[in-house]
Amino acid sequence: MNRSHLRQAVEAPSRRQLSSGAAEELLSTSQEGDEEEYWKEARPTSVVRRYQAVADVRTEVGRARADALPESSVISTQRHNVGRQNGGEIPVAPMRRRASERQASLGSGGTVRERERERERQTDEPLWSPQRADRRYHWLLWLGLFWLVMVVGWVVLSALTGWWQTTLDDWRYGRPRTFQIDAVVGHNDSPSNPSHFIALNLNRHVEIIELPGGDATKARIYVGPVLVGPGQDLAPVTLSFQDVNGDGKLDMIVTIEGSHFFFINQNGSFRPAQPGEPIRYASS
Repeated sequence: MNRSHLRQAVEAPSRRQLSSGAAEELLSTSQEGDEEEYWKEARPTSVVRRYQAVADVRTEVGRARADALPESSVISTQRHNVGRQNGGEIPVAPMRRRASERQASLGSGGTVRERERERERQTDEPLWSPQRADRRYHWLLWLGLFWLVMVVGWVVLSALTGWWQTTLDDWRYGRPRTFQIDAVVGHNDSPSNPSHFIALNLNRHVEIIELPGGDATKARIYVGPVLVGPGQDLAPVTLSFQDVNGDGKLDMIVTIEGSHFFFINQNGSFRPAQPGEPIRYASS
């Protein structure tokens, strides 16, 4: 019985009134008979074996090399051969395995070289590129990076130095900036009772307070310069005494960030030095 006739008999049970169990039994019996007939026909009747001649790829013109055939053609041929052995059914297998399956197939004892080979076989991604390994950057790039690091370092160092200097001034002069000193300048004072001087930077206005002989009831206030500029409200003001006009009396020198302002000792008090007045100052 032909297989097509058998399928028609199974699909139309109303005509031949066959049950499902009888149809399956009949189909299995037919398949076994067909397989036996197939193997009987495929078995050679003579001792001499005949093989199909395979053309030489190297000598044949117009054909691609065997190692240049696409992977799809090889896989399709394998599927066709397996399908013929399985009765015409072509199994569908996944083209690539998952990373977890590949790792399990390699095992924990696999070497690095075996893993690289497995990765090259499963994927076409190159593991190492000579172009990337031999890539060299232009020297101008390194020069630019060097200057960038230098500029950033200079900015950070300047900010750090300014912060540290401000912190030291806070510890030494406080806020507002205040400086105090004792000196004998001949204003009703003596070595045992020197005059007391207080210099203030009060909101950029410099003021000097003198207590002659330490007597607060006779206090005098001298107005100094007004400071202009960012951060000048935190500039410390210091005082020193030196004879700058040669009259034998100690004059007062107000120092603000390296700048000096002179007050001449005259008539029991201090006055600002006049423009063009001869001044001989020796920095200590």
